[in-house]
Amino acid sequence: MNYLAHLHLGGPQPAQLLGSLYGDFVKGPLAGRWPAEIEAGIRLHRRIDAFTDSHPLVTQARLRFPAERRRFSGILLDVFFDHCLARDWGLYAAEPLDAFTRQVYQVLVTEPRLPERLALIAPRMAAQDWLGSYREFDTLELVIAGMARRLSRPDALAGAMAELEALYQPLSDDFRQFYPELQDFADRQKSLA
Repeated sequence: MNYLAHLHLGGPQPAQLLGSLYGDFVKGPLAGRWPAEIEAGIRLHRRIDAFTDSHPLVTQARLRFPAERRRFSGILLDVFFDHCLARDWGLYAAEPLDAFTRQVYQVLVTEPRLPERLALIAPRMAAQDWLGSYREFDTLELVIAGMARRLSRPDALAGAMAELEALYQPLSDDFRQFYPELQDFADRQKSLA
C-alpha cells in the first residue's frame, strides 16, 4: 500500500496519521525515537506491509504483470491500489476524500519534527494535493516517473503505465477483493494495541 491507503488504515488521530506516514520514512528499530502513539502507527504500517506482501490476492495481482516487470510489480501495485482507493473512496470511508486529505495536510503542516525526507516533500505533497490526485489514473504516470528517477536503472519502469492501463480492470477487481480484508486486518491490529 502507498501513502493514501496507509493513512486511511492507520486511524484518524494526528499521531496515528503521522505514524502511518512515517512508516515509509523511518527505518530500523524504534526504541523511543518518536512518541509512543507515533511509534504504534509505524509498527501498524509495517504490519500492514507484511500482510499485504504475503496475501494471496496480492500475489495473484503481481502475477498479472509480465515476467520482466514482476520485480517492480509491488511498487506499481502500491500506487495503483492508492488510485483505486481514491477513485472509490466513498465505498471505504464515510468522510469525503477532500476533507480527509485536508486533515492530513493540516497535521503535516503543524508537526515540527517530521522525518527529514518527509519534511522535504510534505509542502509539495500538500500544495499539489498528492493524495487527492490519485483519483485520476493519469496521475500514476507522474508518480511512476518520480519512482523511476530514484532507481539505479530508471528505464526499468518504461512501459509500466501501458501495462497498468491494460491490466486496469483485473487489478481493480483484485483491489476490491483485497482492500476490505486489509481494512479488517488493520482494525484488528489497532484493537490489540
